[in-house]
Amino acid sequence: MTTLFTDTVKAGAALSACRFVTLAGVYPAVGAAAYGVTRTAAAAKDDLVPVDVIGTAQVEAGAAIAADAALMSDATGRAVTLTAGGKAPVARALTAATAAGDVIEILLVPSAGLVTAA
Repeated sequence: MTTLFTDTVKAGAALSACRFVTLAGVYPAVGAAAYGVTRTAAAAKDDLVPVDVIGTAQVEAGAAIAADAALMSDATGRAVTLTAGGKAPVARALTAATAAGDVIEILLVPSAGLVTAA
């Protein structure tokens, strides 16, 4: 794993490790932009959680995923294969997942939805 930038986020609720989160410290909606991936779990709201933002990270899969697949988040912050329809790509799979619950290596892709015009 090669993380270039890890930030600290205040959890908006209890969070699992290896899941996509927003800057608000909650799981993104299905296919929405994500800030990064939690490195550790948060037991409760307001816990501080390290979040990998740039580089590679370990993320839990929400289904089987092929290596090199473009990824988005499901409703619980797990990685799933990107689908059409305005979904935000958040990463690319560097390794494959054979089933939900597998932890895979990903390359984080900055979500364009995090940057807006002033």
